[in-house]
Amino acid sequence: MSTKTTQGQLWSVAPQKWSQHFEPWFLPMYKTALRQLQLNEDHLLLDAGCGSGMFTAMAVNEGAEVIGIDAAPGLLEVARQRNPNNNFLEEDLEALPFEDNSFDVVTAFNSLQYAGSFEKALAEATRVLKPGGRIVIGIWDQPQYSEATQILKAIGSLLPAPPPGKPGPFALSEDGRIEEAFINANLKPLYKSSIPCPFLFSNLRHGVEAFMGTGPAAIALNSYSKATVEETIEQAFQAFHITDDFFFLQNKFLLFIAEK
Repeated sequence: MSTKTTQGQLWSVAPQKWSQHFEPWFLPMYKTALRQLQLNEDHLLLDAGCGSGMFTAMAVNEGAEVIGIDAAPGLLEVARQRNPNNNFLEEDLEALPFEDNSFDVVTAFNSLQYAGSFEKALAEATRVLKPGGRIVIGIWDQPQYSEATQILKAIGSLLPAPPPGKPGPFALSEDGRIEEAFINANLKPLYKSSIPCPFLFSNLRHGVEAFMGTGPAAIALNSYSKATVEETIEQAFQAFHITDDFFFLQNKFLLFIAEK
């Protein structure tokens, strides 16, 4: 089974939970990217791994024309509901259906680390980018900088050990990995920043639903009951209880921009 098919199925298990309770915490990263890009009506942007379409909506509000692709039909359905006038396609990051030099900007937020081959996905993004165009990559910073890692580890305890190099949340977070890939792809690095993206949940239920919308939780559901997976997440959340019903997790993401 291809990476596109596998990841598309996983991230379609609970797309509403992801869009409502998880993706909004990426807003600091999205807003930082928009400040750097300064989009307008002259820009054609490809949102590669657009997910539920939140960044797409923000880019459209800046005036850009946007096409979104994703492997997950469930997330694409949410994206289309959010952006009914935009084009969304179910496609593979490693085989983009566009001509060379088509886009002014290509964005990839929390997507390239799930490609079967990051190098192929980056090569495809570079191919469809116009000379002088910019590529944006947003990923988790290294695991020790994000408290959400503890929740993901708890979910991971329900899963078989992954083989080396398997796609996952932190697959590209190693120091220098993205910069080296830019150089190998003949891209000129322009910008790098570590961006705090805190998660604040007003009750435990929302926190659990957020992580139940992730790919790792979907994998766990193949072997365990929903109640077991939810209980595992609930127990991991107790370390981040603040007061009343509030749960707070501090996290960091990395944002990179390069030019072709």
